[in-house]
Amino acid sequence: MNIDIPQGKDPIGYVWGEMVPGIGIAAANLSLSVYSHTTLGLREFEAARLRVAQINGCLFCLDWRTDRDGQKVEEEFADAVTQWRTTDAFDDRTRLAAEYAERYALDHHGIDDEFWSRMTAHYSQVEIVELSMSIGSWLAFGRLNRVLGLDTACVLPKP
Repeated sequence: MNIDIPQGKDPIGYVWGEMVPGIGIAAANLSLSVYSHTTLGLREFEAARLRVAQINGCLFCLDWRTDRDGQKVEEEFADAVTQWRTTDAFDDRTRLAAEYAERYALDHHGIDDEFWSRMTAHYSQVEIVELSMSIGSWLAFGRLNRVLGLDTACVLPKP
């Protein structure tokens, strides 16, 4: 870890909750909200989330699979996300979610009118905003945990 954690302290709880409680608790609540208030389908949600995890290199995020009422994406899903351009495992919405996550994380200035035409053909304005906020959360917090070396100790915060 790149942050000194006192003996016996949970690294995530200490960094997010004790070191910067005014920011960390709000960030944890945003992270929780992305999971608990999403209206996106599980496959498109996970395609975007996993693509950000792959880009960030966050170990916890790479291993995590979102559970919705006992349903998770199949084991091979993460490999399909890596190959979102060519996989036959994705429908248009899932493929677009992975593409959007990648472009958002790596080339947000390159998101052009052609992409937006495809995106708005498959997603409502509300879904685009929700997906954008979710990607932003994963990008920021996954990268934060990876950079600080907390990703091996990470667990989703409890409300």
